[in-house]
Amino acid sequence: MKTVIIACDFKNKETLTTFLKGFGNERPMLKIGMEMFYREGPELIKWLKEQGYPLFLDLKLHDIPNTVEKAMVNLGRLGADMVNVHASGGLAMMKAARSGLDQSGSKTKLLAVTVLTSIDQNTLREELLIDKDLKDTVRSYSLLAEKAGLDGVVCSAHEVPLIKEATRKGFLTVTPGIRLESDSKDDQQRITTPKDAYRLGADYIVVGRSITRANNPLETYLKILEE
Repeated sequence: MKTVIIACDFKNKETLTTFLKGFGNERPMLKIGMEMFYREGPELIKWLKEQGYPLFLDLKLHDIPNTVEKAMVNLGRLGADMVNVHASGGLAMMKAARSGLDQSGSKTKLLAVTVLTSIDQNTLREELLIDKDLKDTVRSYSLLAEKAGLDGVVCSAHEVPLIKEATRKGFLTVTPGIRLESDSKDDQQRITTPKDAYRLGADYIVVGRSITRANNPLETYLKILEE
């Protein structure tokens, strides 16, 4: 499994295909999110798997347990390598997601999003009315995900050490909000560089615009792998 995941936030399959042509025979792990999936649907996932790409299907399910369970049965059958839910959906919802994925017969890894990397402490307290320290919230969500039988969490790289300390060995941390030192932070708040993310112990890093908007995406991808 590749440890650098490219966030493919493109508007359609044609744009994605053009981007991937620049990688030749290289098969990086790709993250397909809502924008692409809601336009192209399950057929895109099946097509990419047929082409040999490892996939993280990033749909962040968040609904009542019964709905999530049934949805996860269908997502599991698509054959992605990773899927996810929102940990804030609660323990029962995460257990239902686990059950649905198991029913699909899939070996897909199931992750829980802790706190989005676009959210900072002020947003957590003033808008979401969660009067807890952000790191304590992330730690609590991670423990709930572990209790629900999930394989890991999506979190900021800054929170990886406290999650690794609190959870079992092998509990995965997938970290978005990765930027090269020369890049702008855009809409992210809790960001870090690829090198620092690995130093903090992240298992996977998700890199989007730093690669997809680069003059030479393949060269940038390989440089990040080297780091």
